[in-house]
Amino acid sequence: MTSMITAAQWVPRGFAAPFPTKYTFDEEEFARIAELAKLKLDDAEEDLEEAQEKEAGKKGGNDKVDSSMEVEGAKNGKQEQDKVNLDDDDLKEYNLDNYDDEDDAPGQGESMGIFGNVKNLAYYESNAEDPYITLKNEAGEDDEDEDREDLQILATDNLILSAKVEDELAHLEVYVYEDAADNLYVHHDIMLPAIPLAVEWLDMPVNKAGVEKVARGNFVAIGTMDPDIEVWDLDTIDCMYPNAILGQGGNTGEQKDKKKKKKKSKKANDEFHVDAVLSLAANRQHRNLLASASADKTVKLWDLNTTKCAKSYSYHTDKVCSLAWHSAEPTVLLSGSYDRTVVAADMRAPDAKAPRWGVESDVENVRWDPHDQNFFFVSTENGAVHYHDIRNAPSDPTATKSVWTLQAHDESVSSFDINPVIPGFMATGSSDKSVKLWNIDSTGPKLVVSRDLDVGKVFATTFAPDAEVGFRLAVAGSHGSMHVWDTSTNGSVRQTFAHRVPEQGGKKEDRLVGVEESDTDSDSDEGAENDEQEDDDDDSMSDA
Repeated sequence: MTSMITAAQWVPRGFAAPFPTKYTFDEEEFARIAELAKLKLDDAEEDLEEAQEKEAGKKGGNDKVDSSMEVEGAKNGKQEQDKVNLDDDDLKEYNLDNYDDEDDAPGQGESMGIFGNVKNLAYYESNAEDPYITLKNEAGEDDEDEDREDLQILATDNLILSAKVEDELAHLEVYVYEDAADNLYVHHDIMLPAIPLAVEWLDMPVNKAGVEKVARGNFVAIGTMDPDIEVWDLDTIDCMYPNAILGQGGNTGEQKDKKKKKKKSKKANDEFHVDAVLSLAANRQHRNLLASASADKTVKLWDLNTTKCAKSYSYHTDKVCSLAWHSAEPTVLLSGSYDRTVVAADMRAPDAKAPRWGVESDVENVRWDPHDQNFFFVSTENGAVHYHDIRNAPSDPTATKSVWTLQAHDESVSSFDINPVIPGFMATGSSDKSVKLWNIDSTGPKLVVSRDLDVGKVFATTFAPDAEVGFRLAVAGSHGSMHVWDTSTNGSVRQTFAHRVPEQGGKKEDRLVGVEESDTDSDSDEGAENDEQEDDDDDSMSDA
């Protein structure tokens, strides 16, 4: 079985509900799902009709004759099958003549015919009323309490969101990381319709009944190979359908009228994406705004209160792959593209000329410096990381000059992050399977340590957002495993950043936390891991 993790993100402490609720399938939820599902069914029917019309146009008159003969033959065959002797002794006991006339016995709950509506599914308010359950569970309440405890999330726990693909199955895994216990496990997961490419945590509720829009929430937006963006509630377990769909798949009302007039648009437009969603960025100041970047070459701004596209931007001539909001100027959005340019645009002035920087190859990721918002980072396909001053924008992208440029890896820098707690602490991950930690000072970046964490090609490297776990780095990649590296247990890291954070007492050893499969394997792996990391320390120091 092949698996990989394509994206990951931490959730700050204190946002997750202590006891996530189980999904409730009531009449209101059924009506919402039925409407969305019918829209997708209508889309499929239109595609089928369109394909049939094209196929029919290619056929000649002979095909029509052949098809009529086939229909006539099918009718004759059906008539032969209908000639069944119902007086046969073996069939009499089934009373087939009156099979469809049987009435449901009163008081037996609601029945459901074969392939009938799910609303007609027989159900009982409690297992005690169900006559088919003969073994009553007297300890049912105790089981419920145990399940509740198993789902509990403590105030000191962090969630890690992981976009994962296993064979042809795509889903979002929600990990719980218990730092004090060195424990990492999957709390629950969410099934997805296509390969996930981008994950963005949201701190506001979206389409959640009975909750004010200004309240604090714990949601996630997911971009996939499909053009629609799904928004899910992380505090609800076993959801059947997302809380909201941003895109053509979520336009349940007005879209029906438009479809009667024209077929679905495949061209870039101002209302929804028409190709894969490659990046998402939530605005932490204006919480209802979510930016999305797509392979259709556009950037779109979504209003989460209405779940509609507020504005569409076309700053690039190729796929847009990365976005980042400016924290001090919350209307400024940084975007990177395969057209080898980076744009910093004010979303309030879509027609204004935005400053543009050029790089030597396709852009992989863009990040603002969290400790000095006058600067930003750009990683590229050639393995380089550029550091730019937004105040020195070039007149032409070809005249771009960076503050410094680092050749971090021999292959693409597929992921990197800047520590939000510890100034000058940068991590880069590459398709060369290595993770490197860097110290950035006034003279530029310097390598601190390099590791192969056995995650395959690295697709996600992200620092924890809370000061209590500021040294923790989540790493994942093409092997489909998630690891949390406590970088403070590395001697080189402690020596480099000791003056920037309070010293942690006690002797430490390199610590890497992963999902534990068995006690025996964990003990043996940990011993081998420590030996390998001690050897790597010597190698990385000599490389530095």
